[in-house]
Amino acid sequence: MTDTPRQNDGNGRRIGRRGLMLAGIQLGVVTTLALKLRSMQVEHAEQYRMLADGNSIKIRLLVPARGLIHDRNGIVIAGNEQNYRVTLTREEAGGEVEPVLRRLARLIPISDARMAELLDEFARRSAITPIVLADRLSWEQFSSIAVNAPALAGVTPESGLSRVYPRAGDLAHVLGYVGPVSDYDLSKIEDPDPVLMLPEFQLGKVGFEARMEDHLRGKAGQRRVEVNSAGREMRQLSRQEGEQGATVQMTIDARLQNYAAQRMGEESAAAVVMDVQTGDILTICSSPSFDPNKFVRGISSPDYKALMNHDHRPLADKTVQGVYPPGSTFKMVTLLAGLEAGVINAGSRFYCPGYTTAGGRRFHCWRKGGHGTVDAVTSLSHSCDVYYYELAQKVGIDRIAAMARKLGLGQRHDLPMSAVAEGIAPDRAWKQARHGQAWQVGDSLNASIGQGYVLASPLQLAVMTARIASGREIRPRLVRAIDGVQQPVPDFPVLDVNPAFLRVARLGMDEVMNSATGTARRSRIVREDWRMAGKTGTSQVRNITAAERARGVVSNDQLPWERRDHALFVCYAPYDAPRYAVSVVVEHGGGGSAVAAPVARDILLFALAGGLPPLDAVPGDQRDAMEERHNAMHLFTPEAPRLTRA
Repeated sequence: MTDTPRQNDGNGRRIGRRGLMLAGIQLGVVTTLALKLRSMQVEHAEQYRMLADGNSIKIRLLVPARGLIHDRNGIVIAGNEQNYRVTLTREEAGGEVEPVLRRLARLIPISDARMAELLDEFARRSAITPIVLADRLSWEQFSSIAVNAPALAGVTPESGLSRVYPRAGDLAHVLGYVGPVSDYDLSKIEDPDPVLMLPEFQLGKVGFEARMEDHLRGKAGQRRVEVNSAGREMRQLSRQEGEQGATVQMTIDARLQNYAAQRMGEESAAAVVMDVQTGDILTICSSPSFDPNKFVRGISSPDYKALMNHDHRPLADKTVQGVYPPGSTFKMVTLLAGLEAGVINAGSRFYCPGYTTAGGRRFHCWRKGGHGTVDAVTSLSHSCDVYYYELAQKVGIDRIAAMARKLGLGQRHDLPMSAVAEGIAPDRAWKQARHGQAWQVGDSLNASIGQGYVLASPLQLAVMTARIASGREIRPRLVRAIDGVQQPVPDFPVLDVNPAFLRVARLGMDEVMNSATGTARRSRIVREDWRMAGKTGTSQVRNITAAERARGVVSNDQLPWERRDHALFVCYAPYDAPRYAVSVVVEHGGGGSAVAAPVARDILLFALAGGLPPLDAVPGDQRDAMEERHNAMHLFTPEAPRLTRA
């Protein structure tokens, strides 16, 4: 059937309209392409010419400023300082780096040994990875390299930030330090952040710096630069700064930490101060210490060897890594286990003739002639060993171990520090699993006085003391705020120990300090509003033979240092309204009452007073010695210069 003329006219008009529409679309596409080409060829010609010219636009990452670390009072304890360095990229040097290094050695000192190290590193690393040739250059050296840059292919002088620790050794163990990223560091990370590949990047190696790395690192920035055919940077096209890491405020009091470090002096020792209500650690100090700035800058072999060979182990953090037999500071644990088990009460008495016999062996009290008849309170104030030997046989090691764990011993506390030790609160199952042996009665007697298999760190002893003082399950914490946001203080649950039994332990600790026959009376605080409760401890590091006992036990001061007893002391104050708990361990220091107690008392007084301990807080015959000791100290003051945010 043929179309009518009218239908043919209509079809023609529709085809015409469609043709016009198609032509219009084609015209629009052509116009858009023309405009885009004009934009590329005219308006952005220079940019695209550079892009096409041998891939001459490069994106370089910018190292973010590391977050600052403050103490609880806002004092900077880990900051950043300006650092001038020079790097070399093998690819940009044309693959031959030794001639460039030789030319650079005319401007800055590069020893033959350093030259060999650098050549080896270039051989191992990717050709596109910049290698730091030297850092912490003087302005004169940095300027000289910049002026001669055209003759040093692949060399880039750079200005950046480097970590600095204003308090040096005071906080070395808790803060740790940063350092360049090593191959070993990268091997531990499954998908490393590209910023870790930058030669000037510093990574937290140990301690708080390492554990808080994700908060402190920040986010990298970037800049677009034009380079010529030789790879030399010609100009910067754009720059986007990175995001600085978070500012972290610790619970540490830098002034108290400084005092504790100086009070311990050259002893191989550790001190921990905890807030009894919040769990805040105000001081966690290991002595002797080291300067972490040396590790940031690259410690020399002689300096490192001296630290490694030192018999007081300055690199070890004795506060959390060191575990020691707690000695008589453990007696509160045994006493509370006996009270809770119902095998004794506060008035229960045992007779101490100076020893007890069990399993065919004689176990001696520290006092050769014995203490006579003692009850629960005087067993602590006199530190009678026989009382605890007898008690251990009645209560059993499993109950003692359970009480130790309730008080924070034998468990790893979650702190952002390196290698926090778990310690040992041994029981029957532990010995069978660890040594494949059955528990013996002698093991219980040794454990009851904090010897044998029992091990605790100074941190754990401070937690134990805080829990006894507060009656709550206090847990330690080191982070107070992140970027100004306060971290919540946990609502610590009530300790699962009868409050009446805790009062017996506190009374015994009070009499240790304040009764006429207390073992630490000389280290008491005489101000009643700061009345202190405490417990001495002395732990043996050698066996005393029967023959030695028969002829007389050799005193500590007549023994080589490494064979002397450890001195320990734990305390809290004020007695009626506890605020702070303190533990002190002095390795091979001798007696806890003579060595550790005075140190702990003075540190506790500094915390209570908020500054130097007032002389009227100690017994009158000790005031001249305290004043002389304080005059010899070089104490940190809050007026010291502070580093500002980068």
